[in-house]
Amino acid sequence: MKKINYDKETDILIIEFSEKPIEYAEEEGPIIIHFGKDDVPVLLEIQGGKEFILNTFNSMINEKEVVFS
Repeated sequence: MKKINYDKETDILIIEFSEKPIEYAEEEGPIIIHFGKDDVPVLLEIQGGKEFILNTFNSMINEKEVVFS
């Protein structure tokens, strides 16, 4: 089951791929990937979610690569 949630107060976008328990996480800039026991992504957490979404839509409209800092 996939879920997408956005928390306006914390400006975090969460994309849940599975309801499996989270074993560990890896962070790359504003993106945190949470993995299950089998090393498969369970949850994607994007800090600065509003900017991420706006940049993604803007790049789609302008057909450019999205770059996050």
